[in-house]
Amino acid sequence: MTFEQMLDSVRYEGAYPTRARAEEAVRAVLAALGRQLTGDERVELAARLPHEAAVIFTSEIPANEPLTGWDFVNDLASRTGGTAATTRWDTGTVLRIVARLADEDLLSRILAQLPSGYALLFGRAELTPAV
Repeated sequence: MTFEQMLDSVRYEGAYPTRARAEEAVRAVLAALGRQLTGDERVELAARLPHEAAVIFTSEIPANEPLTGWDFVNDLASRTGGTAATTRWDTGTVLRIVARLADEDLLSRILAQLPSGYALLFGRAELTPAV
């Protein structure tokens, strides 16, 4: 997938009015995700992204403490000036495309590394063990 194809996919799936609006969402979400992932998963995901997307993703230094999924959305909303609802839409749209670029094994390892709340953002059910 090229970066342009990624933008077209995000624009279509997110029902964005323009490619520029889709690109804003892609850039913001990938940079935010870059602040959350470390290690082999970060390297492997960057290798699967289109070059321009990988540069955006890897340009951010990972945070010392990863955010929960909800805190991730709220942090991104505060950085972009969006509402929690629109930021949640942007995040889910972009991360569902990212999930397609990662295989099941990599996505499972990414979700295992992140705190709770990210599975739904990637378009997966978040299952918890029975107590």
